[in-house]
Amino acid sequence: MLCFLFFNFDFDMVIVGLTGGIGSGKSTVAKVFETLGVKVYYSDERAKELYFLPHIKLQIENLLGKEAYINSTMLNKKHVAGKIFSDAELLTQVNAIIHAEVKNDFNLFAEKHNAEKYIIKESALLVEANLMKSIDKLLVVISNINLRKQRIAMRDGLSEEEINKRINQQLPEEEKIKLADWVIENNEEHLLIPQILKIHQSLIA
Repeated sequence: MLCFLFFNFDFDMVIVGLTGGIGSGKSTVAKVFETLGVKVYYSDERAKELYFLPHIKLQIENLLGKEAYINSTMLNKKHVAGKIFSDAELLTQVNAIIHAEVKNDFNLFAEKHNAEKYIIKESALLVEANLMKSIDKLLVVISNINLRKQRIAMRDGLSEEEINKRINQQLPEEEKIKLADWVIENNEEHLLIPQILKIHQSLIA
Protein backbone atom coordinates (compact mmCIF):
# COMPACT_ATOMS: atom_id res chain seq x y z
CA MET A 1 0.00 0.00 0.00
CA LEU A 2 1.13 3.54 -0.65
CA CYS A 3 1.27 4.45 3.01
CA PHE A 4 4.09 1.91 3.52
CA LEU A 5 6.30 4.14 1.42
CA PHE A 6 6.09 6.86 4.02
CA PHE A 7 5.59 5.10 7.35
CA ASN A 8 7.37 2.24 9.08
CA PHE A 9 4.22 0.18 9.70
CA ASP A 10 4.36 -3.34 11.08
CA PHE A 11 3.51 -5.38 7.98
CA ASP A 12 1.59 -7.87 10.16
CA MET A 13 -0.87 -5.18 11.20
CA VAL A 14 -4.19 -5.40 9.37
CA ILE A 15 -6.17 -2.26 8.54
CA VAL A 16 -9.89 -3.04 8.60
CA GLY A 17 -12.20 -0.59 6.90
CA LEU A 18 -15.57 -0.29 8.63
CA THR A 19 -18.41 1.23 6.65
CA GLY A 20 -22.17 1.18 6.17
CA GLY A 21 -24.97 3.36 4.92
CA ILE A 22 -26.24 6.26 6.99
CA GLY A 23 -28.33 4.91 9.86
CA SER A 24 -26.88 1.40 9.60
CA GLY A 25 -25.27 1.63 13.03
CA LYS A 26 -21.62 1.44 12.02
CA SER A 27 -20.63 3.77 14.86
CA THR A 28 -22.28 1.43 17.36
CA VAL A 29 -20.31 -1.48 15.90
CA ALA A 30 -17.10 0.58 16.10
CA LYS A 31 -17.74 1.32 19.80
CA VAL A 32 -18.09 -2.41 20.54
CA PHE A 33 -14.74 -3.09 18.86
CA GLU A 34 -13.28 -0.29 20.98
CA THR A 35 -14.48 -1.97 24.18
CA LEU A 36 -12.52 -5.02 23.03
CA GLY A 37 -9.37 -2.89 23.05
CA VAL A 38 -9.22 -2.32 19.30
CA LYS A 39 -7.88 1.06 18.14
CA VAL A 40 -10.54 2.76 16.04
CA TYR A 41 -10.03 5.77 13.81
CA TYR A 42 -13.35 7.60 13.41
CA SER A 43 -12.92 9.23 10.01
CA ASP A 44 -16.27 11.01 10.06
CA GLU A 45 -15.80 12.48 13.53
CA ARG A 46 -12.20 13.42 12.81
CA ALA A 47 -13.25 15.08 9.55
CA LYS A 48 -15.54 17.43 11.52
CA GLU A 49 -12.51 18.58 13.54
CA LEU A 50 -10.32 18.99 10.47
CA TYR A 51 -12.80 21.49 9.00
CA PHE A 52 -11.31 24.05 11.39
CA LEU A 53 -7.69 23.80 10.30
CA PRO A 54 -6.88 27.24 8.80
CA HIS A 55 -6.01 25.98 5.30
CA ILE A 56 -9.12 23.73 5.19
CA LYS A 57 -11.39 26.50 6.47
CA LEU A 58 -10.18 28.80 3.71
CA GLN A 59 -10.89 26.22 0.99
CA ILE A 60 -14.37 25.47 2.36
CA GLU A 61 -15.25 29.16 2.57
CA ASN A 62 -14.12 29.64 -1.02
CA LEU A 63 -16.49 26.88 -2.10
CA LEU A 64 -19.48 27.39 0.19
CA GLY A 65 -19.13 30.97 1.38
CA LYS A 66 -18.21 32.36 4.78
CA GLU A 67 -21.68 31.31 5.98
CA ALA A 68 -20.30 27.77 6.16
CA TYR A 69 -18.93 28.64 9.62
CA ILE A 70 -20.90 30.06 12.53
CA ASN A 71 -17.68 30.82 14.41
CA SER A 72 -14.15 29.47 14.84
CA THR A 73 -15.36 26.27 16.48
CA MET A 74 -18.78 25.67 14.95
CA LEU A 75 -19.72 24.62 11.43
CA ASN A 76 -23.01 25.87 9.98
CA LYS A 77 -24.26 22.35 9.28
CA LYS A 78 -27.60 23.46 7.85
CA HIS A 79 -25.90 25.78 5.35
CA VAL A 80 -23.26 23.22 4.38
CA ALA A 81 -25.79 20.38 4.00
CA GLY A 82 -28.11 22.61 1.97
CA LYS A 83 -25.28 23.37 -0.42
CA ILE A 84 -23.60 20.00 -0.88
CA PHE A 85 -26.65 17.73 -0.85
CA SER A 86 -28.30 19.69 -3.64
CA ASP A 87 -25.18 20.03 -5.81
CA ALA A 88 -23.25 16.85 -6.68
CA GLU A 89 -20.24 18.81 -7.95
CA LEU A 90 -19.93 20.78 -4.71
CA LEU A 91 -20.22 17.58 -2.71
CA THR A 92 -17.41 16.02 -4.75
CA GLN A 93 -15.17 19.07 -4.25
CA VAL A 94 -15.76 19.26 -0.49
CA ASN A 95 -15.17 15.52 -0.12
CA ALA A 96 -11.91 15.78 -2.06
CA ILE A 97 -10.62 18.47 0.32
CA ILE A 98 -11.63 16.65 3.50
CA HIS A 99 -10.66 13.16 2.36
CA ALA A 100 -7.13 14.26 1.48
CA GLU A 101 -6.70 15.72 4.97
CA VAL A 102 -8.25 12.65 6.63
CA LYS A 103 -5.88 10.41 4.67
CA ASN A 104 -2.84 12.20 6.08
CA ASP A 105 -4.31 12.21 9.57
CA PHE A 106 -5.09 8.49 9.40
CA ASN A 107 -1.53 7.69 8.31
CA LEU A 108 -0.28 9.30 11.52
CA PHE A 109 -2.83 7.27 13.54
CA ALA A 110 -1.76 4.03 11.85
CA GLU A 111 1.91 4.77 12.47
CA LYS A 112 1.20 5.40 16.16
CA HIS A 113 -0.58 2.05 16.53
CA ASN A 114 1.47 -0.08 14.16
CA ALA A 115 2.24 -2.67 16.84
CA GLU A 116 -1.44 -3.72 17.01
CA LYS A 117 -2.75 -6.93 15.42
CA TYR A 118 -5.31 -4.81 13.61
CA ILE A 119 -6.85 -1.37 13.68
CA ILE A 120 -10.16 -0.10 12.32
CA LYS A 121 -10.76 2.79 9.98
CA GLU A 122 -14.42 3.83 10.28
CA SER A 123 -15.77 5.82 7.36
CA ALA A 124 -19.22 6.36 5.87
CA LEU A 125 -17.82 6.96 2.37
CA LEU A 126 -14.97 4.46 2.37
CA VAL A 127 -16.14 2.83 -0.87
CA GLU A 128 -17.63 5.92 -2.52
CA ALA A 129 -14.43 7.92 -2.00
CA ASN A 130 -12.25 5.20 -3.57
CA LEU A 131 -10.38 4.61 -0.32
CA MET A 132 -10.21 0.82 -0.65
CA LYS A 133 -6.44 0.96 -1.29
CA SER A 134 -5.95 2.39 2.20
CA ILE A 135 -7.32 -0.78 3.88
CA ASP A 136 -6.62 -4.53 3.88
CA LYS A 137 -10.08 -5.84 4.76
CA LEU A 138 -13.60 -4.43 4.49
CA LEU A 139 -16.36 -4.82 7.07
CA VAL A 140 -19.81 -3.62 6.03
CA VAL A 141 -22.66 -2.97 8.47
CA ILE A 142 -26.12 -3.37 6.97
CA SER A 143 -29.66 -2.75 8.17
CA ASN A 144 -33.07 -2.62 6.53
CA ILE A 145 -33.98 0.70 4.99
CA ASN A 146 -37.01 1.47 7.18
CA LEU A 147 -35.02 0.94 10.38
CA ARG A 148 -32.22 3.12 9.00
CA LYS A 149 -34.70 5.92 8.28
CA GLN A 150 -36.14 5.66 11.79
CA ARG A 151 -32.69 5.95 13.34
CA ILE A 152 -31.75 8.95 11.20
CA ALA A 153 -35.02 10.74 11.98
CA MET A 154 -34.59 10.19 15.73
CA ARG A 155 -30.91 11.13 15.71
CA ASP A 156 -30.86 14.08 13.34
CA GLY A 157 -34.48 15.26 13.23
CA LEU A 158 -34.49 15.33 9.43
CA SER A 159 -37.50 15.24 7.16
CA GLU A 160 -38.15 12.20 4.97
CA GLU A 161 -37.06 14.19 1.92
CA GLU A 162 -33.76 15.13 3.57
CA ILE A 163 -33.19 11.55 4.71
CA ASN A 164 -33.80 10.16 1.22
CA LYS A 165 -31.46 12.75 -0.27
CA ARG A 166 -28.63 11.65 2.03
CA ILE A 167 -29.26 7.96 1.49
CA ASN A 168 -29.21 8.48 -2.27
CA GLN A 169 -25.80 10.14 -2.05
CA GLN A 170 -24.34 6.82 -0.87
CA LEU A 171 -23.70 3.60 -2.74
CA PRO A 172 -26.46 0.98 -2.26
CA GLU A 173 -25.73 -1.65 0.40
CA GLU A 174 -25.79 -4.40 -2.23
CA GLU A 175 -22.77 -2.86 -3.97
CA LYS A 176 -20.78 -2.59 -0.75
CA ILE A 177 -21.59 -6.18 0.21
CA LYS A 178 -19.96 -7.38 -3.02
CA LEU A 179 -16.66 -5.88 -1.84
CA ALA A 180 -16.94 -6.97 1.80
CA ASP A 181 -14.80 -9.50 3.65
CA TRP A 182 -17.38 -9.51 6.45
CA VAL A 183 -20.96 -8.29 6.77
CA ILE A 184 -22.62 -7.47 10.08
CA GLU A 185 -26.42 -7.36 10.19
CA ASN A 186 -27.61 -4.67 12.58
CA ASN A 187 -31.34 -5.12 12.08
CA GLU A 188 -32.50 -6.09 15.59
CA GLU A 189 -33.10 -9.65 14.35
CA HIS A 190 -29.51 -10.85 14.78
CA LEU A 191 -27.47 -10.38 17.96
CA LEU A 192 -24.77 -7.81 17.29
CA ILE A 193 -22.04 -8.77 19.76
CA PRO A 194 -21.61 -12.43 18.65
CA GLN A 195 -21.10 -11.24 15.07
CA ILE A 196 -18.44 -8.77 16.20
CA LEU A 197 -16.69 -11.28 18.47
CA LYS A 198 -16.44 -13.80 15.62
CA ILE A 199 -14.65 -11.25 13.42
CA HIS A 200 -12.45 -10.05 16.27
CA GLN A 201 -11.33 -13.60 17.11
CA SER A 202 -10.46 -14.28 13.46
CA LEU A 203 -8.28 -11.16 13.35
CA ILE A 204 -6.34 -11.77 16.57
CA ALA A 205 -5.83 -15.51 15.97
